[in-house]
Amino acid sequence: MITCYIAIGSNLSDPVAQALDAMDALKSLPKSSVIQCSSLYSSTPMGPANQPDYINAVVKIQTELTPLELLDCTQAIELEQGRVRKDERWGPRTLDLDLILYGNEVIDSERLTVPHYGMKEREFVLYPLAEITPNLQLPDGTELTNLLTQVDRNGLSVWQA
Repeated sequence: MITCYIAIGSNLSDPVAQALDAMDALKSLPKSSVIQCSSLYSSTPMGPANQPDYINAVVKIQTELTPLELLDCTQAIELEQGRVRKDERWGPRTLDLDLILYGNEVIDSERLTVPHYGMKEREFVLYPLAEITPNLQLPDGTELTNLLTQVDRNGLSVWQA
């Protein structure tokens, strides 16, 4: 079993429900089990400012799926929850599931980059990740605690119902 982390983001079609539904869907992944889910966080959008705020979370799983099998499963969940892939990067979306870490592996393929290429700069990934695994060390040796000192919260807060 490999420990993996999946980031969740949504800002359309009831983002809180989208994130919670995604967490439930991840619990149904084959050859996998969800170990822990972070709180839900509210964040300002990255990219175009004329879109709603996001709801974000990070889920820790253990899996026997290969990285590409896991990617296929997360993309299927996105589609099931109404995700429409567009050319616009960082635009609004019903659901975004990003495989941010797959064990200590470094993957750079046409379909998948792990660790996720932007995770070190994204407060909406780092803070939920730190909530569930505060002493995490990335494959390159970077400690999560050090990244937190370098990344502003940018208004990120735990979502309150």
